[in-house]
Amino acid sequence: MCKNHFDIIILNGRPGSGKSEVIDYLIKTPVDERIRRFHIGKLDEIDDFPMLWTWFEEDAILEKIMQKPRRHTDKEGYFLYEYQWHLLIERISMEYSKKLRNNDKYHEDFTSLVEFSRGSEHGGYIEAYKYLSDEIFKKAAIFYIEVSFDESLRKNRKRFNPDRPDSILEHGLPDEKLKRLYCEVDWEAFKGDDPEFITIKGHKVPYVVLQNEKDITTTRDERLGDVLEDLFGKLWDLWKK
Repeated sequence: MCKNHFDIIILNGRPGSGKSEVIDYLIKTPVDERIRRFHIGKLDEIDDFPMLWTWFEEDAILEKIMQKPRRHTDKEGYFLYEYQWHLLIERISMEYSKKLRNNDKYHEDFTSLVEFSRGSEHGGYIEAYKYLSDEIFKKAAIFYIEVSFDESLRKNRKRFNPDRPDSILEHGLPDEKLKRLYCEVDWEAFKGDDPEFITIKGHKVPYVVLQNEKDITTTRDERLGDVLEDLFGKLWDLWKK
């Protein structure tokens, strides 16, 4: 029987755009239905948020408990060096390579879902994608969620739970930090003029865009399911090429 699911989906979009809500919807869809409707197999997430949150926690321990200098971020929570954004992407590539090393039949069952967000202030998608491996590009398709900065700000405020700042679904950024890091994004420049493929490091990677300004992701109901089915169907047809 021919495989009917993607190997890798790269999920991008501003904070609060609905990325985590889409993942949550997919996870809660039974796997047989998920493969049939969305071409997503057993989901295996690689998200850079837990990686960067570890740096925040380490700095808090160093400063408040051990009385040592912070190593990753300043007191306002900004990275000390721009290359740290790119290090996270290299970590994503490394995590993916370990999955293949540990299971030579990995993609017979699994779809890797790679999630990250990048703003122009720290290099944007043009810079970030330089640090993903060729191993990923050979098997990837991109799913981008489009929202304005104002909508990103609204959702970021709404979802933030100060008691669970490390939560995938409930973390948020202060308004000032969100504006500095994500007010400007380079998605349009990154994707170029081709409506179906983005050429990255010699690889033609298919993509689709979910327009989420009207926020169809928060409720995670069947309206979202229908839109995802349509978009993943289009992406599947492109990916098979």
